[in-house]
Amino acid sequence: MQRFSNITGQARHGLEKMTPAGLMSRPNQMDMPIAQPVKRPMNGQPISPLTTVDAIVNLSFNVPFASNLAGPDVQEIIHASPKALERWTFPVGTEEQTPIHKLPVHNGNVEQLRRLCRVLEEGSQGRMQATVTSSEPKPVPALQRRPLKGLVTNVCISGDADIVHKMRAKILNETPIALRCAIVDIDTNLVITPDMTGVRLEVLNHLDDTAKYCGTDIFLLNPKHNDTEGPTSDYGNGSDQRFDQRLRIAIYGDPESSEHAKTRVLILIDRILHRIPDALKLESSLHTIICGRNRKNIRMIESATNTAIYFTPPFPRIYGYVPPGAHRRGEDEVFITGESPEGINLAKRKLFDLVINTKCYVKDVVVSAHKIDSILLDRLDKVRKVMETNGSYVLFPQLGSSRGLIRVQGTEILHVERTVREIMALAGQFYGASWWLMLPESAQSNAMRAPSPADIRTMLSDICLNSAAEIGFDKLTFSINGSDDAVKAAMMVIHQIPFVKRAQYQIRVKIELANEHKEFVSGKRNGKINKIMGQSNVQIIFDGFNEYNFYIDVCGAQYDATKNGLDLVEQEMPASISFHVPDQYHKRIIGIGGQHIQRIMKKYSVFVKFSNAMDRGGIGKEDDDIKVDNVICRTPARNAQSLDLVKQEIMDMVEKVDAEFVSETVVINRLYHRELIARMNEIDDLEKKWNCKIDFPSTEMASDVVTISGPEYQVPQAVDEFLGMVPESHEIVLPATSKLRDFFQSSDFQTEVRHKLKSQYEVELLVRNESKPAEESETSEERILLAYTRNNAGGLKDAIDFLVSCLIPYGLDATTVTGAIPRPKSDSFEDSLPFFDSKLLQNAPAPLGTDSPTRSTFGDDASDRGSLFGKIRKPGSISSISSFLDRRKDQTSSPRTVSLFKHASSNASRASLVSMESRDSGYRNPWNDSGVNLPEEDGHNGWPLRFENKPEHKLPFGAVLGVSASPGDMTPRHDPRESFDSGRPSTSHSTNGYPAPIGPPR
Repeated sequence: MQRFSNITGQARHGLEKMTPAGLMSRPNQMDMPIAQPVKRPMNGQPISPLTTVDAIVNLSFNVPFASNLAGPDVQEIIHASPKALERWTFPVGTEEQTPIHKLPVHNGNVEQLRRLCRVLEEGSQGRMQATVTSSEPKPVPALQRRPLKGLVTNVCISGDADIVHKMRAKILNETPIALRCAIVDIDTNLVITPDMTGVRLEVLNHLDDTAKYCGTDIFLLNPKHNDTEGPTSDYGNGSDQRFDQRLRIAIYGDPESSEHAKTRVLILIDRILHRIPDALKLESSLHTIICGRNRKNIRMIESATNTAIYFTPPFPRIYGYVPPGAHRRGEDEVFITGESPEGINLAKRKLFDLVINTKCYVKDVVVSAHKIDSILLDRLDKVRKVMETNGSYVLFPQLGSSRGLIRVQGTEILHVERTVREIMALAGQFYGASWWLMLPESAQSNAMRAPSPADIRTMLSDICLNSAAEIGFDKLTFSINGSDDAVKAAMMVIHQIPFVKRAQYQIRVKIELANEHKEFVSGKRNGKINKIMGQSNVQIIFDGFNEYNFYIDVCGAQYDATKNGLDLVEQEMPASISFHVPDQYHKRIIGIGGQHIQRIMKKYSVFVKFSNAMDRGGIGKEDDDIKVDNVICRTPARNAQSLDLVKQEIMDMVEKVDAEFVSETVVINRLYHRELIARMNEIDDLEKKWNCKIDFPSTEMASDVVTISGPEYQVPQAVDEFLGMVPESHEIVLPATSKLRDFFQSSDFQTEVRHKLKSQYEVELLVRNESKPAEESETSEERILLAYTRNNAGGLKDAIDFLVSCLIPYGLDATTVTGAIPRPKSDSFEDSLPFFDSKLLQNAPAPLGTDSPTRSTFGDDASDRGSLFGKIRKPGSISSISSFLDRRKDQTSSPRTVSLFKHASSNASRASLVSMESRDSGYRNPWNDSGVNLPEEDGHNGWPLRFENKPEHKLPFGAVLGVSASPGDMTPRHDPRESFDSGRPSTSHSTNGYPAPIGPPR
């Protein structure tokens, strides 16, 4: 491996440039009150000698139990592993409103923590004391935007400094923290016995053995209930409710145990599908590296060998807890399943070739130990996403180890640099603060004396429970660490403590920010900082930390002044938004001599930076960089509302076909992902054709969701063509009669029914003759299978209606058809229509029950054939949907409808496209459920009005229709935001790509 210390080739400290009058840079010996707060009181009076209380270190922190994690619904449980039902369900007779945190498993975890603290306290021979407190937190007004939910458990440790920190690490690593539930969906036919009487015994035994071996609780659950009132979650999916018919395997446990058990359950499913399991050993730090960016290398191996590769979680042994009697998965263990031994061996050879040809660059970076623990507890999912995006690996120290060094390695310097900057940005989301108390000798009375050790422990526990920050108290000094909101909430609580109010104190809050933002925050000649210091009576110090980040110290002698100064500094912090604009448009947007972009920047007071392919690592270096965010807009947080306006004005200068990159998701059975990955050549051609990118989830995730991202007006066509690669079928059952059987064998059936279904609806028909003997002909039935592709699922109802209408003259009773699909309820106010005396507006009949696997209700709505809704949806006459659209096109000449059909996939039926636009997606008017555009929806030249140069149409497409408008990392405005990650705007770029060149700001 190659080690390098300065990837960028230049130092990033340069603090000597930040020393004009008014802005202080920290020297080696600083004569400031905050440097020696106990020896240098502000009023000059001597300080009382330290008591025995001062020599004791007090540390209070919350143990992150997942006390709001609910167990499964008892009515849905088919099977539970031993003792799982007693742990995750309430006993019989428990009140319905009982809080979740009173589940036996959560009560047991708290009792286990109390026992552990007693054992540690007894083993310390009186050198340490630990107190456990559990309560429901109270929201801190005006600061805690994300109030803590459920029961919060706090531990307060008092003793010598080294013992206190060791005990904290021991508690965090011997307690089942961060419990979670992993779900694996499984087809019913894989686990149910052939006679449909129960679950296969070998499956239940394997689930029980897995639960015991991995230390988890496993449940086999019935299919989840369909929410018929809720919208579908994906675009272009006509039969997503079919997936709700699958059984679910719920795995409860700590992060490592649940991931281990989940992988073994996935291998069980592969074995049921007659795939061969195998394993190999591979250094864990190389797993994400050889996978490549976005697992591109592994996807190619799986495509070429028809195998499934299961890697270990990227952070083994981060949490030290191991359930009693459980076994951890080997850090270097990789599972492979395939259809043949030859394919598995070929996959192994390809993996070893990747390892041999991999060249790693390594860099060590210093990060605060408190912030490393905060990232491990709160931001680990984001770190995993960063690693997958850049094809890199981040080695963290174990939780609670108090080590402040991380190691990043990758195949290219650029990817290592991007990963480090992302980690530094995550570290900047956490604050640190110190609060020094100074008690002069003249105030040595009972009222001013320091509180007792018991009072200190109670006080610290109360602060932690209500703020989620970690609090230390040592030598009359509070040390506060946590997220920005948590630190500010803790400071507010400390300010309300009586003995703190009566004492003199000094406060210092440390904010971490990227070095390239230093001049942005300070302003020209440090004007911004000088103004803030003058307004709020605080001192602001820029202090260097490492190669990437620096500290902003806000210091004050009064809480209100410090809070005001901190708020003003946060308002000057950079808020940013990044997005993608094709490189060929950059010159047009910038203008001659930069006049266009300068006008925009001056108009909105926003800085805009473009980066081209050379800045991102060279032209043609990687195909993935085609869609990397290459435009970043940055402005102070107080002006964050202008970011969307700047983005919209820039995108207005981009051609419609390339404008506004969005992402859409489609739900496809994860087992069929392997079939699609095997057709990777076709998918590559599809991506190039529509300038889109198709991302499959990793094998270990067991997710059905596939993400398609690209230009706003290319994504629908890409989704349609991609779904054309996914076959589906739907079965309907008809009562069999001799006349009907004869018609199935006739040539008229071939020409009038089967050929028309194929040509008009893209549906193939197959008759399954399963009729019983003649003496039982009254109960015999005919099964008809309709095969189609997912992009044509929208026309399935019209195809069934056409088939039924063709069979009615041959003795079929439409009310006896099993598997028909009802027309959806059109409007939320349709129930009120009977109160109006109108022949046009008619009430829809109540839906009937159904056996359809794709819809929860069905029926032949013969009563509404005369209504306007029936004219739109009923086929087989002049009022069918095709005729209706043809007549409407001739009358209105809607350019939007024409353009939609013009760019549609070649094998997509017209009915499916209309249904595609009428479903819950961002591509239709939410007030129009008919699937046909109303006149006022039509844009000019076939495009929506957002591209017209009118002020009233400047809102972004996603803001109006709810489409994910940008794959970038958009920072909302500072004050009214609600962020689960940080209390202040992001200080970095998007995690989807680095938009700016590596090097100093220009």
